[in-house]
Amino acid sequence: MSERGDFLLVRAGLRRVGIPLAAVIEVADLAEVHAVPLREPSVRGVAASKGGLVPVVHLGALLASESCPDERPGVGVLAEAGGAMVCFEVDEAEVVTGATMRPVPSGEAMPWALAVVQYDDDLVPILNLNTLRDRLAEAGTRS
Repeated sequence: MSERGDFLLVRAGLRRVGIPLAAVIEVADLAEVHAVPLREPSVRGVAASKGGLVPVVHLGALLASESCPDERPGVGVLAEAGGAMVCFEVDEAEVVTGATMRPVPSGEAMPWALAVVQYDDDLVPILNLNTLRDRLAEAGTRS
């Protein structure tokens, strides 16, 4: 894989990741989030957006398989993942950029990454939103 792609680079906790730009609907300040009982600890709740309710997921917690921190980041990235909308809480939406995607290096534990790109001397993972959507759906059906 060596194709070029456009990405929104975001910071989620100590991690910088890319969200494929074609999937990004909008970046905005987070509105009110309503808590709902869920099995996935990274889901903070739901928020009204685009005439419906969308799940609000703390991206850093999802990638680290942790619970949402008490403090809410102020930025939400509304994205489309396999036909469903999801709002990712991030600490910062840094920049829109394009780069050549490369395979995830062997030995890296990033099952949620589609590829990596070189940015500012770092390898930045690009999210596979379908994999994350499937993980959230699976968590919702576990007993």
